[in-house]
Order: sequence, then C-alpha cells, then structure tokens
Amino acid sequence: MTDKAADWQVLASSQGTALYGPQRIVCLTEEPTEWLYLLGEERRIVGISGYTVRPPRAREEKPKVSAFLSAKIDKIVELRPDCVIGFSDLQADIASQLVKKGIQVTIFNQRSVAEIFSMMYQLAAMVGQEARGLALIRGMQQRLLEIEATAATLKRRPRVFFEEWYDPHISAIAWVSELMGIAGGDDCFPELASQPMGKDRIIADGSEIVRRNPDIIFGSWCGRKFRPDHVLARSGWENVNAVKNKQLFEIKSAEILQPGPAALTEGVEQIHRLVVQWSKTHA
Repeated sequence: MTDKAADWQVLASSQGTALYGPQRIVCLTEEPTEWLYLLGEERRIVGISGYTVRPPRAREEKPKVSAFLSAKIDKIVELRPDCVIGFSDLQADIASQLVKKGIQVTIFNQRSVAEIFSMMYQLAAMVGQEARGLALIRGMQQRLLEIEATAATLKRRPRVFFEEWYDPHISAIAWVSELMGIAGGDDCFPELASQPMGKDRIIADGSEIVRRNPDIIFGSWCGRKFRPDHVLARSGWENVNAVKNKQLFEIKSAEILQPGPAALTEGVEQIHRLVVQWSKTHA
C-alpha cells in the first residue's frame, strides 16, 4: 500500500474503503490518537501531540510534533501528512499555517457528549472503520445508559463542583457537566457549562462557590496535579460540605478533559463510583 492513493485507478481497483481516507495522519491532540488506536488504525499516525498519554505506547511509537497552542510546523511538513487533525478554534492559527503549506487540515470542535460521539464516528468513517467505530460507540453509549439508570436510583444526588482551574476558578465545560449528570451528580454551575471558552466559565468570586455549597469537589487542573490541601486551606471554605467531609478528588485531565474516548469511559466511571460512594453514606 502506498502512503496515499495516487490516482483514481488505484481507488477503483481497491476492494474496500481503507485507501479513500488519509494514510498519514498527524494528531494535534490526544483524543484522535487514542481513537485511532482503538480502531486498530494506529499505523496511519505519523505524529502526535506532546501531551498524549493515551495509549501509553503512542509516546514510544510516534514522534511528538505539537503542544496544544503551538506546533513544529516544519517537522509536520517533513512528515508528509495527508491530513492533520486538531481540536477547537484554539488551534486555528496552527491550522492556518498548515493549510498555507498545502496540507489538508480537519478541525473538530466537539463540546458535548453527542458531539464527541459524532467526531468519533466521522473519524472512523475517514479511515474506513465505520462498522468497528460504530460498534465501539454503541458499547460506550450502552454503558452510559447503564450508569444513568443506576444514578436514577440514588436516594440523594450530590451537588458537584468541577474545578478545571484554581486561579481563577474555572468550572466544568459542557461534556464534563453532562457526564457528571449522567453519573448521578448535579453541576453547581450548569449555567456556565454551555460556554466553550474557559475565560467564559471563570467564577471570579470564590464566595459564590461557597454559597452553592458543593458536596463533592472534583479537580482537574489542565495537566497540573490537583491539590486537595490547596482547597482545604482556602479562607472561608471551611463550612463547604465537600471541605468538611474531605470529598475532594482528582480526575486526571487526560481522563476527563480530552473530548474523546477517555472521558466517555474512564472519566465518567470515576465520577460515578465516587458519587455512588457519597450517596451511600448520605442516604
């Protein structure tokens, strides 16, 4: 197989759809890398984000060519990709530079659970794995329905504050808020979840978090280790239920803040387990 289908006759003689999609892919974020590995199409990946940790072997097998807001444009060009896949308007500048180099770029902008599933299906179709992709997606959806059904039986639902950053406080993005709801918790700041940009989810006055009195606080500080002691030491927070009862937990960024398979599996499972644990002790 050539790196890229050179002409229509090659496509015409192929028996499947694999050659129609990109053969050399650079992933500017982790979630397309993880998804392509799950689809068994990791051979197509020629470059990844330096923040990639899932799957662990990707870091050993693939060259790292980008951060989140920056990329090694010359290195990407040298890799001769026929598609670069990125996420969100925050990577628009990277995309623009690559397009000007004549490289195809696909930027997804998934912000909700439904949009994550849509992105995953589209990417599976791009690499000729519609059936496998859909089977994996259906499995994840079924598990979310099971979690949601279990959550519906809880006698009490905790108020949950998800802290994406601590200075200033930034609350949960849409897919995280949705997953907390599926898992059995109620987002303390649901009105902010629809805002796609972190700057629009800033809670400038920490006393508002205190007033809403979360029962559980999840921290996922954008790649930085969450420190419960930092929360416990906040002035005026001593009467917050989550602080009084030491219900302060880290969900690693790679498992909840990447809008891809990890959030829909490991991330939501962790939240659900802790919510159920809380509910059993507060029935």
